[in-house]
Amino acid sequence: MANAVITNIGTLVSGNIHEPLLQADTIIIKDGKIEAVGDKKLIDALKAHSDAYKLIDAGGMTVVPGLIDSHVHPVIGDYTPRQKMADFIDSSLHGAVTTMISAGECHTPGRPTDPAGVKALAVLAQRSFQKQRPGGVKVHGGAVILEQGLTEADFAELAANGVWLVGEVGLGSVKKPAEAAPMVRWAKAHGMKVMMHTGGTSIPGSSTVTAADVLEVKPDVVSHINGGPTAISPAEVDKLINDSELALEIVQCGNPKIADQVVRKLAGKGKLNRIILGNDAPSGTGVIPLGILRTITQIASMSNIPAEAAIAMATGNTAAVYGLSTGVIAPGKDADLAIIDTPMGSIGKNALEAIQAGDLPGVALVLIDGEIKVNKSRNTPPAAGKVTVGQV
Repeated sequence: MANAVITNIGTLVSGNIHEPLLQADTIIIKDGKIEAVGDKKLIDALKAHSDAYKLIDAGGMTVVPGLIDSHVHPVIGDYTPRQKMADFIDSSLHGAVTTMISAGECHTPGRPTDPAGVKALAVLAQRSFQKQRPGGVKVHGGAVILEQGLTEADFAELAANGVWLVGEVGLGSVKKPAEAAPMVRWAKAHGMKVMMHTGGTSIPGSSTVTAADVLEVKPDVVSHINGGPTAISPAEVDKLINDSELALEIVQCGNPKIADQVVRKLAGKGKLNRIILGNDAPSGTGVIPLGILRTITQIASMSNIPAEAAIAMATGNTAAVYGLSTGVIAPGKDADLAIIDTPMGSIGKNALEAIQAGDLPGVALVLIDGEIKVNKSRNTPPAAGKVTVGQV
């Protein structure tokens, strides 16, 4: 596992929405985990250390946790039959996404809908992405889609085989709350996290889901509260905000007006920790490698939210909902990190100012488990600053 030091950090964004900025300029990474966060004095203790440490000079730029896409529809490997496109996951890595969460492998050609086939697909996807990370991205695949005939024993079997996600309730043949609610209880009893499609129909076979449906089923995550792509009404949105404490997912492939409503209402309640961010792609909208960065920028610039808080929605908030050991810059967490900066030509003097102004930041470096996976993004505008890599 990788050992590294990131130093000369200009701004350090923690990913913790309750304390989004850290007063530190150095991060020590040991065996792929964050070992310490502090000042340059941390480096002195390493100089006599027998292990080799890569020295990454951030050049005064901004360091953030690797972004988490809370809503992706993969199949197997880095290919999407929905858009007939290869390497979409690797392209997202160049948008600083280091973790993806499947909302169901619904685009699999000939997707099975019988209980045995449903279970087999979920286990296959989970095992495949566990063994092979496209570009290094941590894809949590194998989100079982609820179909008629599944029993509690099936959820126990799935959990025993490493499946811990339930894809969007409503994508399969189980659509009515009375049918879904028992399955959701079974899934949760076996430690699974449950998402629920919310809003209008997205693909043939899916269904329109209302706020009342969601409140009856009680998932963990309200998938694309701003529509996937068609949103529920503003009154329905307010009902989910006011009558529940569920995590509310905002997606790039959704309704921007409803996204703004959700953010402003939750900001007024001091509950921005309930918001997580996803793409809801690949979809008919396409593949959006910079979608998470675009949503962060939209929220910061259009909904009057500090950029560091918008970043936390795509990092620490999501990690907390799904119980991930990433998304926050703190000792013991996975060293999934990105160095970003104001893009050339922006009015922003640093990455956060650029985001606040509505400009996408330039991604200068991306690490997963402390290993460099991207050295200058092929998709974002060029960062104004420069990273230097050497040895301690």
